[in-house]
Amino acid sequence: MPVLEVKNIEKRFGTTHVLRDITFSLEEGQALAIIGSSGSGKTTLLRCLNFLERPDKGSIAVRNELLFDAADPATQQEAQVRRKRLHFGLVFQSFNLFPQYTALENVTLACKLLAQEQPDFRTGKACILKEINERAYTLLEQMGLSERAGHYPHQLSGGQQQRVAIARALAMSPDILCFDEPTSALDPELTGEVLRVIRSLAERRTTMIIVTHEMAFARDVADQILFMDGGVIIEQGEARQVIDSPRQERTRQFLSRYFAG
Repeated sequence: MPVLEVKNIEKRFGTTHVLRDITFSLEEGQALAIIGSSGSGKTTLLRCLNFLERPDKGSIAVRNELLFDAADPATQQEAQVRRKRLHFGLVFQSFNLFPQYTALENVTLACKLLAQEQPDFRTGKACILKEINERAYTLLEQMGLSERAGHYPHQLSGGQQQRVAIARALAMSPDILCFDEPTSALDPELTGEVLRVIRSLAERRTTMIIVTHEMAFARDVADQILFMDGGVIIEQGEARQVIDSPRQERTRQFLSRYFAG
């Protein structure tokens, strides 16, 4: 059973048709890379999955639970949106860390806010907060940032900030970890450290969706690739097949920008 099923998603902004009949699924432990030119709808698709945008048509299901159906108003209640977002951890292009909090505090903030809503929080507060801090520290350690836990964002490089953002997304234990061009705001010399972290997550079979322009990385790390153009899925399949032997001419034209010959 797929962990994620997206069916017939469409999205318009005014008269602009940004997503058209987007349908795909993702298996547990797979990494899906979404590629395509700027303006092809990749980020809008991620925003729909994270309920930052509401699709005009289609449905989204995680682990066979229907999270959204444009034809069913019961799945669109605003009060449920935050709970539904917990299925997806989103790592943005621009880090989006809170400057007034340390790296550790940025990772724990959402977890602590959610914990306060639990009925046993008052009686077990000390133990709950201790567990949250310990997990956050372990995640920072996995990101190679244990010695930076007490540093503020302005004291960290761009690559370090993005790794904190990845730890923050993982802290919520999402079903699917989503990356929106995670290296686009980084200098070239810092890109590699973030890609190494994503590669290690893929090796641990973390279920991921990665919007990226790093074509060689997508070929080597992703299990599946989905190529979008003009808000439409042009081609999807196994990563090496799509990159090395694309079936569609539009895919070949796009990839020729990255792979000479």
